[in-house]
Amino acid sequence: MKREVGARMALTVTEPSELVFSVAAAADVPARDELLTFRVDGATVEPEEIVDTHGTRLHRLSAPAGALEMTYEATVVGRAEPESISPTDLIRYLRPSRYCESDTLAPTAFAEFNGLQGSALLDAVSSWVGTRLLYVSGSSQPTDGAVQTLLDRRGVCRDYAHLCVALLRARNVPARLASVYAPGLQPMDFHAVAEAYVDGAWRVVDATALAPRSSLVRIATGRDASDTAFLTTLAGGILLNELQVTAVVDTLPNDDLTLWERIG
Repeated sequence: MKREVGARMALTVTEPSELVFSVAAAADVPARDELLTFRVDGATVEPEEIVDTHGTRLHRLSAPAGALEMTYEATVVGRAEPESISPTDLIRYLRPSRYCESDTLAPTAFAEFNGLQGSALLDAVSSWVGTRLLYVSGSSQPTDGAVQTLLDRRGVCRDYAHLCVALLRARNVPARLASVYAPGLQPMDFHAVAEAYVDGAWRVVDATALAPRSSLVRIATGRDASDTAFLTTLAGGILLNELQVTAVVDTLPNDDLTLWERIG
């Protein structure tokens, strides 16, 4: 499987800023021909690369005021090896987090999914979320968590993923969020999916069903969107003027919903 992924951002940096980008394929992804550039008013600015948990590659940039352009592209051939399982992760991803309020949603999870385990639970949660939410671009706020998403009954991919994660954690299944490049996604953008630890491995749960899970390319992994945002402003001020994301695969696979995939 050969995948071509990339992103371009055009920003206005209104004052000297400290920025963190999370757009590069994760460290264990078999990427080649990678290109990541940052230019401010045409001059190249070099970032500092920091490898976070699960191989997430963060690029920290000290940007002067001006017009900032970020460009990333890579070719991914093959699939990443399954990651080793950390006992601390299995604890961390059972706890409530900022956007995944599993403690608040515990009564809902127990009422709707009582007695279900393993793949049957993943199927039920994915179907339940997918049929109760309406996918509406721009319908949620950056601070909305799983509880607000359930109340609003609509959202985008990160909202679907947050609700899946919260419900799974409430049923004592370790669950986390992953940001990915998703060939086949329409409209094309960065995508977010949930992952659940079942039968000794992390399995993808995507209640949106908008892209084949077997072709996903991992970017970042964490508790929720607070760990996986494609851009974070640590200090200063910016305006995001343009965002383009590309993700294509040589042959777009069918997504067999009877099988449980991992991000490759």
